[in-house]
Amino acid sequence: MKILVFADDLSWNELVTGNHDIEWIRAENIDSFANKDEVDGYFNLSENAFAVDYSQFKKPVFINSVSGTLKDIAAAGNISRINGWHGFIKRNAWEVAGKINDASAAIVKAMNKEYVQVPDEPGFISARIIAMIINEAYFAKAENVSTEQEIDIAMKLGTNYPHGPFEWAAIIGIKNIYSLLKTLSKTDNRYKPSRLLEEEAMKDQ
Repeated sequence: MKILVFADDLSWNELVTGNHDIEWIRAENIDSFANKDEVDGYFNLSENAFAVDYSQFKKPVFINSVSGTLKDIAAAGNISRINGWHGFIKRNAWEVAGKINDASAAIVKAMNKEYVQVPDEPGFISARIIAMIINEAYFAKAENVSTEQEIDIAMKLGTNYPHGPFEWAAIIGIKNIYSLLKTLSKTDNRYKPSRLLEEEAMKDQ
């Protein structure tokens, strides 16, 4: 099985590490990604994966799109959304939005991954929860409740999470968190980004 991937170094390593039964091919740019058809499937894990025209792709395509939905781009049935944030690709179980046909399922199985099919909504499930936790941590920091380090330690010890909220924000990227919160807040005010989080996201432009 041959899989073509367009991704940064960290996402590439998270995807291919341990998956020795697949021949991984790395695209140097989006043009070479789009113009290679002798493969069994595609992964576009770039930050701009949502903006690509996938109409010419006939094999399964997995795209990193946490905020944007397949409905937004009128994606064909061979396109699936996954959470391609740093730290999420290496998980054993993926949330997948879109149709999982036999070809798509075969790729996931070859990677020794499990998948949970979820509705085609912004944020999936876990990303939405983590973004809200990070947002609440920024509210707490802005109100001088505690320091970033103390909040991270408290969350890890109190909930057994692998990372504290500020550690998660550093891994995922504050811009990604902010973008998801902005999208979710359009329909639910609970997700309105903290002003401090917004300021940090603007600095990171």
